[in-house]
Amino acid sequence: MPKAPANVQTATPEELVEQVNRRWDDFRNLTATVEIQATLLKAQEGLATDYPTVRGWIVMEKPNHLRVVGQYLGVRVFDMASDGNTFTLVIPPKNKAIEGPNSVTKKSDNQFENLRPGFFFDAMIVRGVDPEDYFTETSDTETIEDAAKKHLFTMPEYVLNIIRHAPNGSRRDKPVRVITFHRDDLLPSNQDLYDNEGNLASQVTYSAYKSFGNSQFPTKVVIKRPLEGITIVLTVEKVVENQKLPADQFTAKIPPGTTIQHLQ
Repeated sequence: MPKAPANVQTATPEELVEQVNRRWDDFRNLTATVEIQATLLKAQEGLATDYPTVRGWIVMEKPNHLRVVGQYLGVRVFDMASDGNTFTLVIPPKNKAIEGPNSVTKKSDNQFENLRPGFFFDAMIVRGVDPEDYFTETSDTETIEDAAKKHLFTMPEYVLNIIRHAPNGSRRDKPVRVITFHRDDLLPSNQDLYDNEGNLASQVTYSAYKSFGNSQFPTKVVIKRPLEGITIVLTVEKVVENQKLPADQFTAKIPPGTTIQHLQ
């Protein structure tokens, strides 16, 4: 029989929103040491390609600044920086760089080229709830399998649905996010994020929380991008928050002679 958690906490929708907003308000920047593993799925062909795991780091700063660097066997294989509006991706092994806007204006046949850096920021930290957004809370119960201990657990959950009313009197509201909280610790366990057309853009799973300084942070973050067919698994080794960052932290330098591709 599935086992229930020893401790089940309660919270109102307002308390959950207050918790998310307080965490977001306290956050200024973050530096994380991670392992990154990506899988590319081509559903029509029934193929899945696993890419080698790379070590690296992620640096984020409010509101949308981001830097992601990956190394394989001590060699830098990519360096991506974004100011929230545009991004630069440098790929030294291919002597190539990619530049473009953070929002896709023209889709590419290359799935990775449709993957823009903003999803990393939105996945790594749960943003606060905007004042113009509305929210509702429902309760659910999930059955979790612990393969190592060969046990099943029932986990009561709160599901926080965040929506935005459509402008101009339209009755068609837009989904923004769905955040799921496990009720044993009231920490986010899942986050679904929707694009402006109401499509499910990201499915994020957070697990194995650990204390880093004064904050708890998940040491495993799984990001699924259904529209691009890409799954990224982040194993978080270390997190440092709210430190002083170098002025050029969010600049990826393009070496002379590098071939530059411009995306739309």
